[in-house]
Amino acid sequence: MSLQEQFGQIDIYVFDQILRGNIAAGMTVLDAGCGYGRNLVWLLREGAEVFALDADTAGVEHVRALAAELAPRLPAENFRVGDIEKMPWPDEFADVVICNSVLHFAREERQFLAMVTELWRVLRPGGMLFCRLGSRIGMEFERVRANVYRIGDGSEWFLVDEAALMNMTRQMDAVLVDPLKTTIVQDYRCMTTWVLRKR
Repeated sequence: MSLQEQFGQIDIYVFDQILRGNIAAGMTVLDAGCGYGRNLVWLLREGAEVFALDADTAGVEHVRALAAELAPRLPAENFRVGDIEKMPWPDEFADVVICNSVLHFAREERQFLAMVTELWRVLRPGGMLFCRLGSRIGMEFERVRANVYRIGDGSEWFLVDEAALMNMTRQMDAVLVDPLKTTIVQDYRCMTTWVLRKR
């Protein structure tokens, strides 16, 4: 089996957490904003207890089909259509929560904070929250309105800066798993990896 077959189109920063043992097969993993499941192929193959949510019905249907093929023991109800700011799962049920390339689509600060609050709510103590999100760390962008900026392709994204992320980390009494890491895509966008452990 090739690496691509084994891991799919996984985000390199999620892959890094797997290599380091922070995301492992025996864990309960929730992918909040799963899209078409690019970060779930290996976890499904390896027998993790996988849950996923996305607002896009087609994406969730694709993930259900992927799970039926790779992890037929998992019930289809593990994969839901819905909004991150109001997830259907109980408090503290997941070992790992992944939210990859989603939070910058918040329309305003209230929605952004509601999403972060929900991601944190469903994470168990000792668990890890992995977020990769657009930021203003390293580049300047045209401001459209409060916290919303126009990025290189003309899209409008909710962008955080380092101070905002560190302030939220303190307010949540979280431990940074890694220092903030930001990738700057030339003249286009900045993507920051924000990884927290819940005390």
